[in-house]
Amino acid sequence: MNAEDIARIRKEYTLNSLDEETVLQSPFAQFEHWWNEATDSKIEEVNAMTLATVGKDAVPEARTVLLKNFDANGFVFFTNYNSAKSSHLEENPNCCLLFFWKEMERQVKIVGVAEKISTEESIAYFNSRPDGSKIGAWASPQSIAVAGKAWLKETFEFYRERFKHGEIPKPPHWGGFRVKPVKIEFWQGRPSRMHDRIVYTLNKNKSWDIKRLAP
Repeated sequence: MNAEDIARIRKEYTLNSLDEETVLQSPFAQFEHWWNEATDSKIEEVNAMTLATVGKDAVPEARTVLLKNFDANGFVFFTNYNSAKSSHLEENPNCCLLFFWKEMERQVKIVGVAEKISTEESIAYFNSRPDGSKIGAWASPQSIAVAGKAWLKETFEFYRERFKHGEIPKPPHWGGFRVKPVKIEFWQGRPSRMHDRIVYTLNKNKSWDIKRLAP
């Protein structure tokens, strides 16, 4: 595909609109409203979100993770605490989450600060996972270079054998992060690229200012 072919790729957004007069006063309530509409629409992997981080080297990285819980305290995902993303968050807890629900022509951008959740919360979620996912958490030294696919398979089989006669405990290096937002932007696609952008910003009084941004 040449540059002209790429430049011709475009979509006119027409499904909905978003107005500061009608959004909910709490960004968490507004997110829940959009979340419910997204889940009702049967979007595949509706909980997939991009996590962007910047470590001490000041080089940004992004990857897709899965939302596993949200409430007024923040947005939770789980990972290996020895992974690259975890190292970044230890060095610099400021991060960004991005949901793109293309079927609804919507994005939600969450800027906030990540912190580890309690061990008890991590254990409770870990215990709800399928056994294969539990073993995978033990077997994979996430983000570390390994000898090959065969090595990963052998390591997985080692842990499957190790835990075949009992419960599979949460690894000490595995758990959750909660991103506590300071800014949440809701984006609704509109015709002629005149998109709706409503941003909630946490102020010094711990309440939320609501403004419209130019598209």
